[in-house]
Amino acid sequence: MAFKIGPHTINSRALLAPMAGISDRPFRQLCRSFGAGLAVSEMVTSDTRLWNSRKSASRLDFTGETGIKSVQIAGTCPKTMSEAAKANQDIGAEIIDINMGCPAKKVCNKAAGSALMRDEALVGEILDAVISAVSLPVTLKMRTGWDKANRNALTIAKMAESAGISAITVHGRTRACRFTGEAEYETISEICSEVSVPVIANGDITDAAKAKAVLEKTSAAAVMIGRGAQGRPWVFRQINHFLEAGEHLPAPSEEEIKHILLSHLNELHAFYGDYLGVRIARKHVGWYLQDFANGKLLRTQFNQIVSAQKQVECIEEHFNDLIRDGEKAA
Repeated sequence: MAFKIGPHTINSRALLAPMAGISDRPFRQLCRSFGAGLAVSEMVTSDTRLWNSRKSASRLDFTGETGIKSVQIAGTCPKTMSEAAKANQDIGAEIIDINMGCPAKKVCNKAAGSALMRDEALVGEILDAVISAVSLPVTLKMRTGWDKANRNALTIAKMAESAGISAITVHGRTRACRFTGEAEYETISEICSEVSVPVIANGDITDAAKAKAVLEKTSAAAVMIGRGAQGRPWVFRQINHFLEAGEHLPAPSEEEIKHILLSHLNELHAFYGDYLGVRIARKHVGWYLQDFANGKLLRTQFNQIVSAQKQVECIEEHFNDLIRDGEKAA
C-alpha cells in the first residue's frame, strides 16, 4: 500500500534506515533494487564547513543515484541546520531528514541526535528553522525519549506535525536503551493514533513476518529496516512479497547471493577506490557470511586481503565451491 511524503509517492512499506558508515550510495542503490521504497542517506553534519572532508563528500554524493534522494542532517543549532538543509536542496536532495534518533556517544555528547529530545524548546526551533528554509518535505527520525523516565516522543511528534513535518520515523527505544531490550511498539502505536502525518516504525524488524506484525500492531504507514538489512538486502523483496501475497519467498540461492555480493563488492571498490573500498567491504562481507557454516573462518581470511581483485576472487572461489558441493549432494 503506497503512502506519500510530501509530493513523493512511496510504493513500498519497507524502507532502508540511515546508518552511518553503512547506508552509502552503493548500499542504498542495492536495497532499492530489492524494493526498498525509500533509502535515507547516512547522517551528515549540519556544519557545511566540514563538507569538504572525504567522509562528508562521499555521504553527499548522489551521482547517478536513482529513486527519491533523502538526506539526513544532524546538529544542534537551528541556523546551521537550516543552512545545511538549504545546501542539500541545492545539490539535489528531495527530502530532508532531521536526526533526533542517533544514540552514539560522540553525537549525544555534542547534544545532537537523540540528546535533542531533552530540550523540547530547541527541538521546536530546529523544526521551524529547517522546514522554513526549504521547499522540500522535511521528515524527522527520533527515539521514544532520552530514557525510560523521560519518554516524550508523543509530545515531540505533535510539535513536529504542527510545525509542518511530512513524516516521522520512531525507533521504539529510548536513547538510554541504545539497541538493547525489546522495541516499544506500543509507543509507536500511540503516536500513530495521535498524529495524521505518516509514521514509520523502526526497531528489531528483521524479516517479513515481523514487518507485518509491527505494521498491524502499530498501524504505521511503513517499517524502516536497519540492522536487518545488513548482509541481507533481499529482505525488502521478502517483506514486499509477504505483504502483497501473504506468502513467504524462499531464501535466495547460493548462486544469487554470490551474484549480489560480487556486485556489491564491485560497487564499493568503484565508489571508494581500491584502498578504502577494500576496507569498507570487510564489514559488509562479514554480514553476508554470518549465516554460513564456515562464515567465521572465511571472514578471518577475507579480512587479511588488501587487494580489490583478490577480494573478488576469494568470494568467487568460496561460492563456486559451495555451489559445486551442493550439486554433488543433490
